[in-house]
Amino acid sequence: MSEFFDVLNSNGEYTNKIASREECHEKGLWHKAVVVFILSENNKKVLLQQRSANKKLWPNLWDLTAGGHVLAGEFGYQAGIRETKEELGIEINKESMEFIGVTTSENIKNDIINRHFNEHYIVHKNIELKDIVLQKEEVQDIKWFDIETLINKINNNYEDLTSKIGCWNYLIKYIEITRNKNK
Repeated sequence: MSEFFDVLNSNGEYTNKIASREECHEKGLWHKAVVVFILSENNKKVLLQQRSANKKLWPNLWDLTAGGHVLAGEFGYQAGIRETKEELGIEINKESMEFIGVTTSENIKNDIINRHFNEHYIVHKNIELKDIVLQKEEVQDIKWFDIETLINKINNNYEDLTSKIGCWNYLIKYIEITRNKNK
């Protein structure tokens, strides 16, 4: 069953058109995606997923906690709640989600032209890894990363990480801002 997305223009505005995932990726139509990072309550660790070896983009690489496409008629926060539950079995809600901004991204690989407006959210939640239920088609592993280790990986040309530069930059900026507020 195909998924359908709201088509946006290059400014991120709704066009009142809907297209299938396949059409969006074949024609390079702009659409929305959501990014969720779960941080430990003390802001010292971030929960990341390792993408399945079967993924067309970035197989086997470490990625944001959860995320994906925003379906037609859905708001970004709703997609974040849905994706986090589907991919990891983790329950979050709108009240726990802190919106931190939007980036654009264009990823072109083989027959996929993926153009997104990405909504970024932070959730603070301490989670036991044993309580996580992975969606095996999407995710092969999950791990808490120390923030300093993650920053080193980013600074080392995104070592073992997806090349979602905007997503990683938003996370690092959020961490810097919260550290400076707490000094």
